[in-house]
Amino acid sequence: MHPPSPSITRRAALARALELCGIGAVSATLLRPGVAAAQTTVPTTGTHLVLLGTQGGPNFQAGRNEAANAVVVDGTIYIVDLGEGGLSALGKVGLSHRDVARVFITHLHDDHHSDLPSLLTHQWTDGRTQPTVVAGPYGTQRLVAAVLQYAEANAAIRLTDEARTVKPTDIFSGVDIDATAEPREVYRDSRVTVTAVENTHFPEAAKRAFPYRSLSYRFDTATRSIVFSGDTAYSANLVKLARGADVFVCETIEVAAMRRAFERRVAQGAYADNPEGIWKHIVETHTPTQDAGRMAKEAGVGMLVLSHLAPGALQPLTDDDYLRGVREQFDGRAVVGNDLMVL
Repeated sequence: MHPPSPSITRRAALARALELCGIGAVSATLLRPGVAAAQTTVPTTGTHLVLLGTQGGPNFQAGRNEAANAVVVDGTIYIVDLGEGGLSALGKVGLSHRDVARVFITHLHDDHHSDLPSLLTHQWTDGRTQPTVVAGPYGTQRLVAAVLQYAEANAAIRLTDEARTVKPTDIFSGVDIDATAEPREVYRDSRVTVTAVENTHFPEAAKRAFPYRSLSYRFDTATRSIVFSGDTAYSANLVKLARGADVFVCETIEVAAMRRAFERRVAQGAYADNPEGIWKHIVETHTPTQDAGRMAKEAGVGMLVLSHLAPGALQPLTDDDYLRGVREQFDGRAVVGNDLMVL
């Protein structure tokens, strides 16, 4: 009789570990980047987190989509960021882009909204007639207006050729959310209350030079609370927002590995404008693994989910590589996120 293969043993052990963490519904195949699990579906009852994209930075890769998430409450979809690949990931977990009515953007870096034009134009082309509202920090309203301008030709052609009566401008709108130091309610319906706070992704010197801001969000439902850090360095405001949350989705960077990946990309011609200026932004405005653990501990969260991983697919690391720094500060449940995880 042959012993079980190491891969099967590891998969079984991982599945058992997830069960002990209260995440037994997650398929082990979903924890390996680049594996599309087309049969995965999101339950239609309860509150569920779906990781649609877990790559850190504007680095669209075959192994991981850019930052994108969904909160699904009794079948209703709320999107938090929608970077490249996020739209197709919706379909891979059995969710329809036509059903999305609310999108929340953390900040206006392209890797957090590059699939937004595709979402809105495909919603309209596929026949959505109900409103879709995109909310985010200063500039979000103009972003949606730009998407509508981009879609003018497509709309004009189809309104004539297909005798449509609903225009994109009739149903799509953007809302700017004020960035505040204290958590502030920004949306409520019968299923969810959404609270936002300004985080520390943009340094004070930069904020004096432009009006743009970066937000973190908290979703509270009847059964669960889920917090999204967005991009940020350590943030006392975010700790306040995440206090006592069931799930804390926090971006993270493993600095030494990211530097190796960065230098390799520079050698290949990336970041040619100002490599060290870009590195300064990367290393100073994101959350090292130790700080992800520190914020999780200080907030007293039930589970930490690491996402927006740097280097992510740029340089393969084990889960332990990311969790090692976290464990210096946080001894609670922690999961390294991968695309298509349903938690």
